[in-house]
Amino acid sequence: MLNLFGNPTRFCDGVSRRSFLKIGAFAFGSQYLGLDQLFRAEAQAGQRPSSHKAVINIFLGGGPPHQDMWDIKTEAPTEIRGEFKPIDTNVPGIQIGETFQRLAKMMDKCAVIRSVVGATGGHDAFQCTTGYESKNLAPIGGRPSLGSTIARVQGAVDPSVPPFVGLAKSTQHAPWSDSGRTGFLGPAFAPFKPDGPGMANMKLNIPTDQLADRRQLRSSFDTLRRELDATGMMDGIDAATERALGVLTSSKLLEALDISREPEKVLARYGDGTPYQFQYDGAPTVNDQLLVARRLVEAGARCVTLSYGRWDSHGKNFDLVRDHGGKLDQCLSALIEDLDVRGMLDDVTVIAWGEFGRTPKINNGAGRDHWPQVSCAFLAGGGMKTGQAIGATNRLGEHAANRPVHFGEIFATLYHNLGINPETTTIMDPTGRPQHLVEHPVIRELI
Repeated sequence: MLNLFGNPTRFCDGVSRRSFLKIGAFAFGSQYLGLDQLFRAEAQAGQRPSSHKAVINIFLGGGPPHQDMWDIKTEAPTEIRGEFKPIDTNVPGIQIGETFQRLAKMMDKCAVIRSVVGATGGHDAFQCTTGYESKNLAPIGGRPSLGSTIARVQGAVDPSVPPFVGLAKSTQHAPWSDSGRTGFLGPAFAPFKPDGPGMANMKLNIPTDQLADRRQLRSSFDTLRRELDATGMMDGIDAATERALGVLTSSKLLEALDISREPEKVLARYGDGTPYQFQYDGAPTVNDQLLVARRLVEAGARCVTLSYGRWDSHGKNFDLVRDHGGKLDQCLSALIEDLDVRGMLDDVTVIAWGEFGRTPKINNGAGRDHWPQVSCAFLAGGGMKTGQAIGATNRLGEHAANRPVHFGEIFATLYHNLGINPETTTIMDPTGRPQHLVEHPVIRELI
């Protein structure tokens, strides 16, 4: 919180020093970090804004069933094949599950990876936000997420919009609502979370009409600065303080979060994901958050993460996929279409995936259990060579039969799409050692 306490005296305009300075905060996880601290951290990192490319990372928490979505196994026996049929897409030779009618019509703008490997089996978002196992560099804080790394390396596009925004709603199984950890980078590069305390703290704690006169505001801060530090120690934080005030007094972020500004036709195209089915301890089917993500990217965010649905289908797997899959088809296709018509699709990478796949054999409850051996990912945009399916599993969907793709390769590709060279870019860890962002190459088929 931008909260520099002094004596509770009053300025000539009648605003007390305490109330004047307590003007808001961002909530970062369980901590509060002053905006001025965040911006100073960015400044110390020597960041400079680059061209605005972005990633929207849609986490399908619980482990979506690859063989019922993007890799239908028509030749497998009944106890493995399941209830869904493949449908043709607008790319000859590529078929996907029948639940995804809309996405099938825009497959030329998308790519599916059918052979994702390297899952540890953890029921969490860590590998889908970092590309690493959770134990990697754990003694020094762990690996930072993609969003935190972007915030560190590239900084903000717009001073009034955080570069990294986490939309994931709280879940009873907390690891499914992880928007992305900061790892060894520390809390200065955590995601801004606009729900709950974060949104409340976007509202100024003093009347906005008293902030209207920016010259008066600056004059009052000058008075405070002279009183607090006659030696000039405060001079070095002026820029960060002004930038923090810019966020708090700007309506750009709040407007981006307000989807009521969208035409009814747009809202209808995305849907709202209700009624929420099969949620239990996981995330709801938040169709509207994909629209919020698009608006945030338009406003200047570089990375937006969200958690969509609860895909842990130990029972009633096919009912779940019909519900979740149909809703995801609606909002994901709307997002891709919107990015395309706005001329943003080549600059924005969209990815939808989960922490692992599901068992080939259907259990007695018509469900599929955990299967870390192989999973899948759906991508769009980012200037990639889309209109292709990469990799394949064997006839039973048990393992990658050709072209296994590691989590790290996907992250190398995401960094590349953002204009960051994953082979040469490093960030300094707390020990003073430079750490490479990834340990795998980009997916050459997509670049």
